[in-house]
Amino acid sequence: MGGVKTRRTICVVACSSTNNWDFEPVHFSLTKQSHCLAQATVTAVVTFIDRTFTVRSKYLLGVILMKIVYPICCGVDVHKKMIVATIASTSKNGVTHYLTETFSTLNPDLFRFRDWLISHDCYDICMESTGKYWIPLFNILEQSKIHVLLTHPMYVRAIKGKKTDKKDSKWIADLFKHDLVHSSFIPPPEIRALRELARYRYKLVCMRSSEKNRYQDCMTISNIGLASVLSDPFGKTAQDVMKQVLTSSVFDAAQYEKLIHKTAKKKTELILASIRDCNIQSEQRF
Repeated sequence: MGGVKTRRTICVVACSSTNNWDFEPVHFSLTKQSHCLAQATVTAVVTFIDRTFTVRSKYLLGVILMKIVYPICCGVDVHKKMIVATIASTSKNGVTHYLTETFSTLNPDLFRFRDWLISHDCYDICMESTGKYWIPLFNILEQSKIHVLLTHPMYVRAIKGKKTDKKDSKWIADLFKHDLVHSSFIPPPEIRALRELARYRYKLVCMRSSEKNRYQDCMTISNIGLASVLSDPFGKTAQDVMKQVLTSSVFDAAQYEKLIHKTAKKKTELILASIRDCNIQSEQRF
């Protein structure tokens, strides 16, 4: 199976005569696709074992289990208008109980969600990076010192045909409690603010370049060859000449010569030839 190989670690529980569970890390290589399948298989097995066997039975059978990294954690399925959250609480006996609630994405309900987490002593949550919808929720949880793990939806994708909002949130919680979720980097608030400014500046620069290209296309369509004569079609001479072209309906060579500055005077004849008999349509003036 193709894909970039990544190194993963699971913890295998070994039986001993002293009734102690010894966790031994086992390393193996998986592709991204097979890693998702491994997650699905392991979570299904662990869920079945938790519901079927007692701790003593697990010891006697020598069952392979995943280590519980977060005994109390929450998986959140984020949407535009609502969030579905499932708290997974694992007891010392290895049995996990689930509590699911649905909240809207309005601020009062987001604060109610935060209080709901705190009331259940849950300070570790995992959610998908769904568009920009996760940011309002993250802003509120960050202020409350709640550990939020953001992950790409690819790493917590549920099995096809069994997807509902409640099952998705429970699936995320199951993966997260075993620390099987690949986290995304969330920079500090100062770096996030700097990133926003840098991205907005880049966007404005791209918009400016786009408008300059459109301006030159309009000149070409209107039979104006000024860009072929002057090295800078947005320089002072070019701008003054174009203003005169747009405002005057009569071609006056003497008037245009007054608008040509400095070294551009050497190209006076070419400049006049580039704008003579131009044809500017009404839709090209905007």
